[in-house]
Amino acid sequence: MIFVGGGNTFRLLKGLYDHDLLDPIRQGVAAGTPFIGSSAGAIVAGPTLKTTKDMPVVQPPSFESLGLVPFQISPHYLDPDPSSTHMGETQEERIMQFLEENKVPVVGLREGSMLRVHGGVVMLKGPHTARIFRYGEKPVEVATGSNLHALLSAIEPTGALA
Repeated sequence: MIFVGGGNTFRLLKGLYDHDLLDPIRQGVAAGTPFIGSSAGAIVAGPTLKTTKDMPVVQPPSFESLGLVPFQISPHYLDPDPSSTHMGETQEERIMQFLEENKVPVVGLREGSMLRVHGGVVMLKGPHTARIFRYGEKPVEVATGSNLHALLSAIEPTGALA
């Protein structure tokens, strides 16, 4: 099994590049080795780190990450709080801005939930729903236990879910 934990996503991805680990991880997963990514480790499982909420404390050679799945994962997703006095952008607003420039779907994954990807099935597990964001569409709420493959595969496949 390959486990990639959390921390600063920029630092994590730079470390993967510095130690030439991207291709060996991709090859291991393609050969059937299970991959578990937690927090930043889940983000780098996607095509890029462009939906991270971390500060760019270091600069990796590229924003391109493992590409194990053809969608972005946004862990620790928080819904907008209508009673909040915070005047900054919400996570939803930032994801919608990402989709103005990119056509890659994003899964807003709430705390305590996970995605299990196996044999073309993308199953949402855990106690919470997830929010799916797609280019040109309104966000969709999906229930735990749902197969998200159809919602996330209507883009050019990377082979990760084939």
